[in-house]
Amino acid sequence: MAARLCRLRRPLTAAFSSAAAAGAGQAPPAEPLTELRQAGGVRTIVLNNPRRRNALSLPMLQSLRRDLLHDVKSRELRVIVIAAKGPVFCSGHDLKELSSEDDVKHHSQVFELCAEVMTLIQKLPVPVIAKVNGLATAAGCQLVASCDIAVASEKSQFATPGVNIGLFCSTPAVALGRSLPRKVALEMLFTGEPLSAHEALMHGLVSKVVPEDKLEEETMKISQKICESSKSVLALGKATFYRQITQDLDTAYKITTKVMVDNLTLRDGQEGIEAFVQKRKPVWSHSQEEKK
Repeated sequence: MAARLCRLRRPLTAAFSSAAAAGAGQAPPAEPLTELRQAGGVRTIVLNNPRRRNALSLPMLQSLRRDLLHDVKSRELRVIVIAAKGPVFCSGHDLKELSSEDDVKHHSQVFELCAEVMTLIQKLPVPVIAKVNGLATAAGCQLVASCDIAVASEKSQFATPGVNIGLFCSTPAVALGRSLPRKVALEMLFTGEPLSAHEALMHGLVSKVVPEDKLEEETMKISQKICESSKSVLALGKATFYRQITQDLDTAYKITTKVMVDNLTLRDGQEGIEAFVQKRKPVWSHSQEEKK
C-alpha cells in the first residue's frame, strides 16, 4: 500500500520535562504531531514533535487515537508500530496543560483521553509494537507498557519521575503494575529513578533489546512474522488473552476452552489445520466468517 501521511494536527504546547519551558513562546511546529505510513500490512505511527519531546498533550493524544483507529478493520492492516522522532520516545504529559490556569474539567479531559488511548491499544484487533529508541518517561513509559510488544534500543531508558515534581504517576502505574513485578514498579514510582533497557528487559517491561542500528530490522522482523498469520485468528487470540489474564485460574480456563472451540469454527481455523495435514502453506481469508 502506498505510504500515507496524516493531516496537520493542533500544535503541541509543552513536554513533560524540565526542558519544556525553554521552548515556551516559540512558533508551533509546521509538521503534524503524528505521521502515519503503511506498507505490507504494517502501519507505523511516528510521534513527530521531538522539539517538545513528543509529550502526550491533548492534541497529541487525539492525533494518536485517530491514527490507531484509522481503517482499523481493513484486512490489509496486520500490525501497528508506534515509534518516535528524536532522542526522547515520549516524555509523558504536557505539564503546561496541567497547571492551575486550566480547570478541573480540562485536567480530567487530558487524563480520560490518555486512559482511553492506552486501553484502546489492547482492544485493537491487531498487535501493537512499541519501537523505543530513547527515553520514555511517565505517560510515555505507560505507553510502552500498554503495547502488546516492545522492542528497545540499548540506549533506551524508562522512568516514572512524577513523584519528583509532586505529581505521582498514578495512571502510568496501572500499565506499569501490570507489566512489572510489584516491587520493581513501586521502586520506579516511589523514586523516579530510571530503568536501563536491559533492566526493563529483565523485568518484562520490554520484549527485546537490540543495538540502535538493529532496532528497525528487529521490529520489522517481528512485524513481518505477525503478518504471516491470519488476522482473524490473531484478533480472537489477542482479545482472549486480555480477557482471561485478569481472571482466576478456573475462570480463565473456562473462557479459553470455549474460545478454542470457537476458533475451530472460523474459516481460517479450519484452513490452518487442513494446510498442516496436507503439508502446504495456508491461504488465509482473514475473515471472521465461520467455515461452511
